[in-house]
Amino acid sequence: MSGSVNKVILVGNLGRDPEVRRTGNGDPIVSFSVATAETWRDKATGERKERTEWHNVTIFNEALGKIAEQYCKKGSKVYLEGQLQTREYTDKDGNQRKATDVVLQRFRGELTLLDSRGREGGGEERVGYGGGQSSGGGGGGGYSRPAAGGGRPAQVGSGGGGGGRSEPIDDDIPF
Repeated sequence: MSGSVNKVILVGNLGRDPEVRRTGNGDPIVSFSVATAETWRDKATGERKERTEWHNVTIFNEALGKIAEQYCKKGSKVYLEGQLQTREYTDKDGNQRKATDVVLQRFRGELTLLDSRGREGGGEERVGYGGGQSSGGGGGGGYSRPAAGGGRPAQVGSGGGGGGRSEPIDDDIPF
């Protein structure tokens, strides 16, 4: 189908530590749940209300899986981009069930750790491999991690065709 998009963006907290399984040929599959919360004030009572939504996340990307396995723990705040994927399975009682997961594929998806991991001044670690504007052989990728001296991330990545590296631009942006 032409002209359709399947993209999910979530910012939330891990509900459990990442669980790592391996396929028959040794590729890792990392799964965890992410909670997103919506809060509002009830107009009739003035009471503050909250609703939490739980999302199952599955990572097939080896680099993103390693980051999740090493640095993500229950309660960690993350930003992630993936796709919705519905699967069917049979539960313990023999009933057919469906589950919808947010999936970060092998060459698509993004995971950004929003917690500081004990660093002064916060920071972020970001790993992403995306199709972006690539042409030809397989999608570009990128990796960024906070620079040694400050809260602004240094970035190294490639956007597609040429596969070259781009160094961080050190311009002072006034906003």
